[in-house]
Amino acid sequence: MTAELDSHPLQRRTVLAATLLSALPWAGAQSLAGKPDAALFFRAPQMLGAGLSPDGQWLAMTTIGPQGRAVLSVLDLASMTPTVIYSSGDADVEHVVWVNNKRLALTLTDRDLPQAKIDAGPGLFAVDRDGEDFRQLVERQGVWARNGNDGRRLEPGNTFLLNGGTQRNSDEVLVARPEGFEGKDVDYIKLLRLNTRNGRSEEVDSPLHSVGWLPDIQGNLRVAVTRQGEKGSLRWKDPATGGWRTLAEFNGYTGDGEVQVSHVGPDGKLYINARRGRDKMAMWLLDPVTGSWSAEPLAQSPQFDVIAQVVARRDLVLGLRFTIDAEVTLWFDAGMKTLQAQIDKVLPRTVNRLTLPWEGDSPWVLIEAFADIQPTQFFLFNRLTRKFTRLGAKRPDIDAKQMGAMDLHWIKARDGLELPVWLTLPKGGAKNLPMVVLVHGGPFAMGPSWRWDAEAQFLAARGYAVLQPQFRGTKGFGEAHYKGGWRQWGKAMQTDLADATRWAIAQGIADPKRIAIAGASYGGYATLMGLLRDADLFRCGVSWVGATDLDLLYTVSWDDVSDDFKKQGMPRLVGDRIKDAADLKENSPLTHAAKITQPLLLAYGSADQRVPLVHGESFRKALSPGKLEWIVYEDEGHGWRLPANQIDFWNRTARFLDKQLAPI
Repeated sequence: MTAELDSHPLQRRTVLAATLLSALPWAGAQSLAGKPDAALFFRAPQMLGAGLSPDGQWLAMTTIGPQGRAVLSVLDLASMTPTVIYSSGDADVEHVVWVNNKRLALTLTDRDLPQAKIDAGPGLFAVDRDGEDFRQLVERQGVWARNGNDGRRLEPGNTFLLNGGTQRNSDEVLVARPEGFEGKDVDYIKLLRLNTRNGRSEEVDSPLHSVGWLPDIQGNLRVAVTRQGEKGSLRWKDPATGGWRTLAEFNGYTGDGEVQVSHVGPDGKLYINARRGRDKMAMWLLDPVTGSWSAEPLAQSPQFDVIAQVVARRDLVLGLRFTIDAEVTLWFDAGMKTLQAQIDKVLPRTVNRLTLPWEGDSPWVLIEAFADIQPTQFFLFNRLTRKFTRLGAKRPDIDAKQMGAMDLHWIKARDGLELPVWLTLPKGGAKNLPMVVLVHGGPFAMGPSWRWDAEAQFLAARGYAVLQPQFRGTKGFGEAHYKGGWRQWGKAMQTDLADATRWAIAQGIADPKRIAIAGASYGGYATLMGLLRDADLFRCGVSWVGATDLDLLYTVSWDDVSDDFKKQGMPRLVGDRIKDAADLKENSPLTHAAKITQPLLLAYGSADQRVPLVHGESFRKALSPGKLEWIVYEDEGHGWRLPANQIDFWNRTARFLDKQLAPI
């Protein structure tokens, strides 16, 4: 079966009606000049997630409890009775998996601490669905400790949950433990099978230098991904011989030749995302015994990379789920196609992600509904009674009727490149608006998709058009688009931003005299370069955790980038530090900082290990005296972890933009 998908129609454009998706009133959100405060958009979510038990008789939910901490509860679907099975006054539940129908495993975090203050790992704990037989399995502080009264030791703190149950009907989970490091890079990771009842573990045989693993539905390890330096490979374990065979090799730093296994089917065949000589990634089926591939992809798109996850039950592949411009599910199963259509008819203006139980005949379906103007809401649907039950929402305080629509446009860059551009307009739309060009980080990463985004929606609610160009180098639009950004920092990637801005002006969307550029990380770098290279376009800029000196990316020794990546990956992606020294200097904002005359808001985290504070401090010193607003968030890393800091930063940004982009 093959399917080719054009650009998702994005028919969900109109404001949500007063249906099941109605949100709480737009309350307590007004601040300066009657515009919404950042607190409405950046406060912590209230419902973090939900998951059906393998047999579909129970539902685990992570929500914010009375003390403001994330707690774990289990809902008995027969009686609709919830039971809180884990809560703590000094930690938040972070990740939850069903080990089997009776037992769950969970990890913890502390959402009240900035990056530098976090002194504990996620740990690992297990508990029965009724709250009994609670057991700590992995130490959080990285030291050995006694576990209960049996005298057994906890696994050390550098042991991490890999996935859910290996079979979903045993008490075991797979965990990974980094054992060897070289130049800030993990050189050896041990794979373990850990019993959540007694805490005993045993090592699982896997190839040396493995960094990823995938078992079959019986829980037997079948696939491993290895990486040593830039050399990556996909390995498969032959069930007949027990030997490991290399199926593919790729560059682990640039992604050249990369293949990604999503699922091991009941028949042993592999569902693989790969290019196979094409520009766009697609989902293929591979028989590892014979080495034969499906004649055509199972799913592909002429405009987007398809990187799909398999939606499956124990003995059946039901469909594929992936994001092009919006998330879509391609159902192979006729019954699921019908069910999706029925639910989409009731919830017509959202993407509706359906999750079925892993096994059994339970009638329950979990629905996660979301859209550009609607943060995720959670529902249950009973296939027998045809009734919906509303469980909760990530952000119940967001009123979809007040949000701005988000659309994808395809424009032409100056060299003819097809350039995708996201545009979010204030509710009701308008022409000749003040505009913020919001540049994503990475830069070699996936950009936004059609779903609610706090940053874009906050700016739109304040009256700004928000333009998010998917400049060359952005992943998700094919190999040529991705590789087109290699070694183009400050060059073609930068002119893409200017071309998108001029398109918005030509369309009458943006007031040419009231445009700002903003972004974090690479987006922060691009903001500074935009103020330098296109001073006629951008009246001001907001840059946070942004790189300012390309040479510093190679020389700073207290960052978290591995030495090997600096030697083998970055020369291809950014430039060679020796051969391209002049080019790197020319395209570093620090070199030309004194030329910037526009107002600038510059923010960093004091504990940032990706772009250390020295980038900002050096740039600040090099700037000519002028209109600089400088912020350092103590103990924060590469971005703001605390909601309070998020709120403070975006309120500062709003005040800055309101002042600098005021009508002339």
